[in-house]
Amino acid sequence: MTRRLPLSLTLSRTIAALALAALAAASLAGCAAASAADSGDAGTVTIRIPDPGNAGSLALGKKDGSLTRALAAVGAKVEWTGTAGAFAPAALALNANELDVATGSITSAIMALGQSPSFELFAAAAPDDNGEGILVKDGSGIDTVKDLVGKKVAVWHGSTSEYLLLKALDQAGISEDAVQRVYLQPAQSAAVFHSGQVDAWATWSTFSTTERAVQHEHFLVNGKQVGSQNYSVLAVRSAFAQQHPAVVRALYDYVNAKDLDREKNPDPYINVFRTSGPDAVTGAAVKLTAQEYRASHPLQPIGAQQVADFAEVAKFYADRGITKGAVDVSKYVIDVTKLKG
Repeated sequence: MTRRLPLSLTLSRTIAALALAALAAASLAGCAAASAADSGDAGTVTIRIPDPGNAGSLALGKKDGSLTRALAAVGAKVEWTGTAGAFAPAALALNANELDVATGSITSAIMALGQSPSFELFAAAAPDDNGEGILVKDGSGIDTVKDLVGKKVAVWHGSTSEYLLLKALDQAGISEDAVQRVYLQPAQSAAVFHSGQVDAWATWSTFSTTERAVQHEHFLVNGKQVGSQNYSVLAVRSAFAQQHPAVVRALYDYVNAKDLDREKNPDPYINVFRTSGPDAVTGAAVKLTAQEYRASHPLQPIGAQQVADFAEVAKFYADRGITKGAVDVSKYVIDVTKLKG
């Protein structure tokens, strides 16, 4: 059996309980919110999307008004709801009719799709080759994946981070039990890693870019090196997609075009609103972010290849007991190219 810290087990169980309670409470309010969500003022459809923060395609679209114009062309407007973050709470909000669209990873989506979901996936971006991986401190003596044996690694259960660690161990032929997984929320992991309570941290670009630029840290291995199939995905509430297919298609077309532009011209997509503060990147992190944007992949329709890769990730999770059986992601995929008003 995989060894885990008692604190981590307690944290995971507490979060799970709170999530179930939140879902139950939110579902009671869902019916009351439905009419407000599916129709806007004077017939304008309102699409609720997590606030994009200070970087990326949606952030720039929010700032320059181009997203507003793209949605207005199909009789819709955006309502920024909450903030973008981990997909698990976003999935709960989708299921409870508190959100219409959210971005996440296929690893986190698989976890949520195994729980009677009310959402589907309509776009995907190929795995992040350079921005996700396992961070270690410079001079730590951890030079290969085999050096993680007997060490503690910070991960978030069922997410990109746990997937990356398990992929790395599998590739190196190391038993999962040989490394201690410490389950922490992503925002907690940096402090725990910096203090030396864990020896490594499996994470993604939201956190890794600043860490590599500011701290004396580097990737032991990155996503490409471990053969990651961890696509980024866009999810939409099923009822919204059925009622407003043209709006979903317009959002996809907009983000796809912006992602393509971001590859060629990354600078406007960095520090969109602020050049200082907790969500701004500075110094070497600006250059590193630009490099990652140039190497990133735009959102695309989900086709046969993506579905096959999703199935492999689902099997990988099932084989390791992360999920109870392999989730059939194909049942929750929309062909965005066929959506129209």
